[in-house]
Amino acid sequence: MDPIEARLEFARTIVATAAQTALELYQDRDNLDIEVKGLQDWVSNADKSVETLIRKALGEDWLDDSIVGEEHGDVTGNSGFTWVIDPIDGTTNFVNGTPGWCVVLACVKEGQTVCSVICDPVSGETYSALRGQGAWINGKRMKVHSATGLDAGTLGVGHSTRVPAKQTLDLLAGLLERQGLFRRGGSGALDLAYVAAGRLIGYVEPHMNAWDCLASMLFIEEAGGRIEPFDMQQMLDKGGRVVTACPGVYDEVLALTATSYGPLPKENDA
Repeated sequence: MDPIEARLEFARTIVATAAQTALELYQDRDNLDIEVKGLQDWVSNADKSVETLIRKALGEDWLDDSIVGEEHGDVTGNSGFTWVIDPIDGTTNFVNGTPGWCVVLACVKEGQTVCSVICDPVSGETYSALRGQGAWINGKRMKVHSATGLDAGTLGVGHSTRVPAKQTLDLLAGLLERQGLFRRGGSGALDLAYVAAGRLIGYVEPHMNAWDCLASMLFIEEAGGRIEPFDMQQMLDKGGRVVTACPGVYDEVLALTATSYGPLPKENDA
């Protein structure tokens, strides 16, 4: 089997196992140990347990691959492949008993995400993609929205405490002036996946970490959407800005973010 296809099959299996573990912890969340890392940045023993489970499987099956994860330190390998893990994206939803969280796993090689899997066990939905081969939700091919205007659907809008609130407020004002709708679901990875599935016309956020966005941005590309170019190493090291949309509104969304967020920092240029 091709090495990337083999990794995708592994990712599907381990994410399914990890998502089931996370779901059991979610259903028993009254007994979670919760820490506050920062503003709207929570971590629970569920996050740590799920990431440990994934890392253990990676260490057994892909010992020479590198690992970047949200809750534990990076691992450097020599295979050229890097796994990027978010054990539970949408932890605030998770600990408060709100649907809208998922387990995320992406694999990167030579500056590109080559395969990825996300599982939302509450809804029973699994998203996956293989570069150049397509993106699927529960085995069905995904396709982005056909919108040609911001008033034809809903734009996902995230916010990061790393940037001034005014940037997001300006973007929302510009969107509302164009008769657009918006949502902030609490899981950037899941909202990005919704773009690939045609549920949102796009998703933007002034700063995201690699584990929050890489998996789903591959879904969007493979489902026919567009993403703002970025430098992979910069994203892995420090995160960066994310702008995505279906082709019919991409230019309008990009212009809206350029006005609100300002020019793309030079270090993020691809």
